[in-house]
Amino acid sequence: MGLGIGIIGLPNVGKSTTFNALTKTQNADAANYPFCTIEPNKAIVPLPDERLLELAKIVNPQKIQYSVVEFVDIAGLVKGASKGEGLGNQFLAHIKETEVILHIIRCFDDENIAHVEGNINPLRDIEIIETELLLNDIQSIENRCEKLKKNLKINKESLEEFEWIQHLLKHTQEGNPVFTFSDKENSFFTKLNQELRFLTCKEMIYVLNVDEESLIEDNTYTLAIKEYAQKYGKEVLKICSKIEQEIVELDSEERKEFLESIGLNESGLDSIIRLGFQKLGLINYFTAGSKEVRAWTIKRGTKAPQAASIIHKDFERGFIRAEVISYQDFLQFEGEAKAKEAGVLRIEGKDYIVQDGDVIHFRFNV
Repeated sequence: MGLGIGIIGLPNVGKSTTFNALTKTQNADAANYPFCTIEPNKAIVPLPDERLLELAKIVNPQKIQYSVVEFVDIAGLVKGASKGEGLGNQFLAHIKETEVILHIIRCFDDENIAHVEGNINPLRDIEIIETELLLNDIQSIENRCEKLKKNLKINKESLEEFEWIQHLLKHTQEGNPVFTFSDKENSFFTKLNQELRFLTCKEMIYVLNVDEESLIEDNTYTLAIKEYAQKYGKEVLKICSKIEQEIVELDSEERKEFLESIGLNESGLDSIIRLGFQKLGLINYFTAGSKEVRAWTIKRGTKAPQAASIIHKDFERGFIRAEVISYQDFLQFEGEAKAKEAGVLRIEGKDYIVQDGDVIHFRFNV
């Protein structure tokens, strides 16, 4: 889909360790010093989805194809990044290219792992990162203001946009992130955000990197962040990146047993992948046949012909109809034939909005 999730944070908070576990590779150098990750590392990670396994039990396909999520490991930001500190401008540009931000925050004490600010204070760390993101947005808005101001001399029609952007500039200069601006429905904002890709308007998930003891019971650091996150409507996940790196090598049964032994239903990484996928505004529909059971990724709200084009452009061009069975019905009636007999297979047209979990067979003619 070309939609990435950027992993950010101060140096030495567990970003590269988490990234290594996510990708089951050692591409990101998890060394104990700032700026060890210079170029952003990209990885394509399969979305864990039990539904594909259940569909496969019914149709017995030759292969199963999961949908994927792209993660980008961006080097550690530091105070002054917006002014170019620690190669900051380069890193901020990488964040602009992503759609969702995973902000990893260190919430454990360990004297063997250096902290760039000298001590552990997660709320201060959040403020450092979010200030840098905001300063970058302010700079972008100021540059646009200057451009519009010059344009006013030859094009008076720009006056309305110039006056509007002044309000946005004032809002951010007062220390407020772009996502809290009251006039985001304005067409000026839509156009501007598409172009400038405001950092403080992106979906952000706080990922709290804790020690093993704090995975179930919150510590003082995680409690403080959860309270802060609730105030701003941000999602919070807890992981122990050290454990994630260890269990990623286990097979699925061993991993399940280990997680149950420490009181968890799924790994922190699986939670991250799922929530990231959801925050990207994506859903899956399925095709299920003897060759393969496959998840196809679309934006929520996509109509049937456009959903069909993900499989092949001709499917959209020659779209006739979509034969749809809900995932639950497909399971209940053990496949397409019995679902059809039971009358739960629906014929949908061009205006049908595809739902998450639909099992679809497209009819087309080119």
